[in-house]
Amino acid sequence: VERISTPLIISHPDRWRSRHRPIIPFDIGKPSPQEQRALWRDALAEKGIEADGLVDRLVSQFNLSLPAISAATATAQGDVLDDAELGRALWDAGRAQARPRLDDLAQRIEALATWDDLVLPEAVIALLREIAIHVRQRTRVYEHWGFASKSARGLGTSVLFAGASGTGKTMAAEVLANELQLDLYKIDLSSLVSKYIGETEKNLRKVFDAADDGGAILLFDEADALFGKRSEVKDSHDRYANIEVSYLLQRMEAYRGLAILTTNLRSALDHAFLRRLRFIVRFPFPDIAERAEIWRRIFPEQLPTEGLCVEKLAQLDLAGGSIRNIALLAAFLAAEEGTPVRMHHLLRAARTEYAKLEKPLAESEIAGWTSVVSSST
Repeated sequence: VERISTPLIISHPDRWRSRHRPIIPFDIGKPSPQEQRALWRDALAEKGIEADGLVDRLVSQFNLSLPAISAATATAQGDVLDDAELGRALWDAGRAQARPRLDDLAQRIEALATWDDLVLPEAVIALLREIAIHVRQRTRVYEHWGFASKSARGLGTSVLFAGASGTGKTMAAEVLANELQLDLYKIDLSSLVSKYIGETEKNLRKVFDAADDGGAILLFDEADALFGKRSEVKDSHDRYANIEVSYLLQRMEAYRGLAILTTNLRSALDHAFLRRLRFIVRFPFPDIAERAEIWRRIFPEQLPTEGLCVEKLAQLDLAGGSIRNIALLAAFLAAEEGTPVRMHHLLRAARTEYAKLEKPLAESEIAGWTSVVSSST
């Protein structure tokens, strides 16, 4: 390339650096929102469909190229009967077009949980609903109402979920993804962090760039492993570790979608990092009344049960994740015996869960169980 004297056109994701010959760079990005609106309208018009209101919603969420828009339109046409079905079909087709790049970098979670599955204080539920509103209305507030013209910084929606393991952080992320009809991707931090200088930033850039196409929800689970307190610079490794955190903060602020970080230890996060988050949601350990409600909701309707006492089960001092493990193991034990799920199955499963947690099962937690277990056997 350096020696050839003829004109050259080089296409590359990054800027090309030449040592000798002059280079004229042209930055060519995805179509602008206005161009994407025109592309959606033209693609739909070819199919005989007029949907201006729907086009605005699609452009606000997806950042697609011409081939992707054409493919989404062709996929969604199918056997559409009315405007509502057309809207859902186009939305799902847009999500599908945005997936391939991100599927290679993160784990997609099928979001099945709903608001009814969450057992949390009303204030926490209200804050989660505010996050959903923030994501749903961001185009109107930032673009139509002009907030984006005031500053290009801080337009992303960054959220911290802080709480003990099993208190519902991942389920809450599923609920938001289900509510917003967006894909949820769990980021494996161990696959992103590299000991080689600059590699972690490259890996993070790939994730955010891929997610930008569809505004997917990114879930950085147990984020304190990467987003811990920035160390004092004592050597070059400390300096580059701080650069990684700074790069992540920059990308999160610029990301057009929702990024959720979960941590078991809120105190392990740097204050400068917390200041740049849009929302901080604290997931408390459930009290006995909330544990009773979790037990009431944990069993599927089709599951056969007999003689269960929710009040006794709520004495177990456990979070929702462990409660689910106990309920699931008890169901397997009952299935093996060919009987409904009974209290003695749950007691046996509880002992297994406590042993796994290396936690003693106190007598106070199973006080009064003897008569209930005896009657269930």
